[in-house]
Amino acid sequence: MNIGIVCYPTYGGSGVVATELGKALALRGHKVHFITYKQPARLDFFTENTFYHEVYVSSYPLFDFPPYETALTSHLVDVVKFEKLDVLHVHYAIPHASAAIMAKQILASEGIHIPVITTLHGTDITLVGKDASFEPVVRYSINMSDGVTSVSESLKQDTYKLFDIKREIKVIPNFIDFTRFSKKNHEHFKTAIAPNGEKLIVHTSNFRKVKRIDDAVKVFAEIIKKIPSKLLLVGDGPERINIEKLCRELNLIDKVTFLGKQNQVEEILSVCDLFLMPSETESFGLAALEAMACELPVISSNAGGIPELNVDGVTGYLCDVGDVATMSEKAIYILEDTERLNTFKAAAKARAMDFDIHQIVPVYEEFYKKIIAGN
Repeated sequence: MNIGIVCYPTYGGSGVVATELGKALALRGHKVHFITYKQPARLDFFTENTFYHEVYVSSYPLFDFPPYETALTSHLVDVVKFEKLDVLHVHYAIPHASAAIMAKQILASEGIHIPVITTLHGTDITLVGKDASFEPVVRYSINMSDGVTSVSESLKQDTYKLFDIKREIKVIPNFIDFTRFSKKNHEHFKTAIAPNGEKLIVHTSNFRKVKRIDDAVKVFAEIIKKIPSKLLLVGDGPERINIEKLCRELNLIDKVTFLGKQNQVEEILSVCDLFLMPSETESFGLAALEAMACELPVISSNAGGIPELNVDGVTGYLCDVGDVATMSEKAIYILEDTERLNTFKAAAKARAMDFDIHQIVPVYEEFYKKIIAGN
């Protein structure tokens, strides 16, 4: 197949999933065209069967804001025609689905049919999409798509609850590539960070309020009262300055390391013992899946699609959003006994295997074929 993928090129979940999916499809012999304003973070320069088409947005002085959606629409029309694409797969509803639907209609006026598949990732529905100023466009774009998928059953139900959707939504979960995400022997790295054998706790995110990183810090503050530990915070974003301030207030600054954005996060996960995800909402919890693949138990909230991944009492524990006391108690319970910790680690990896990329990508392939055939 000749597939067009539209996504955000950033480190966020939707962009990562879209890029990894495209790379996996390319390895299976399909031609994959990435269409976005910047080369995706996880897209290698030289990957067989992958092509990158940059969307250029003019800075015409008439516009207060760059008209990205219009530029994307025009570029989609051009790429579909020139590359003779079989299907467009757009990730994240705004503005990708609406741009794809407009491109589809322009192409139809020229006698060209291009099926559009929209994958919903989370905040495009639960936060941005339900905004009254966007709702009609999101609803129309989803209903006009030829196929719609979501990354979890929770997100699927949220979409039906928040919008008047007539389309069937197929759940295809996020996935993990075990050739990259697996525990690696980096004891020298662990010794450098934790020279006295401290447990390593880790959190990765884009440092937005919804991730509740302050809860992760507060949980860690309770852990170190019982277990010598250090906290690694991976990522960056608007909340970082507030989290740094909180660490100073709690006298944790020498126990917490801010690592910023990391391209090789699996290297860090491999030396850690426990992953914290206290998020207010998560459509799936891709960061937790990456941690589990590297044999990390997860202490998480029970929000959104996380319970579809993290099995309470088996791969970690699920707690109510904001329940720092219970999160701390469960974290200490896992960490205080080495045999128990190893049992949770093994269970985490076994659960992650259910989301192996080699099991999920064929599901997308079959869905593409169905939509292209008009079924």
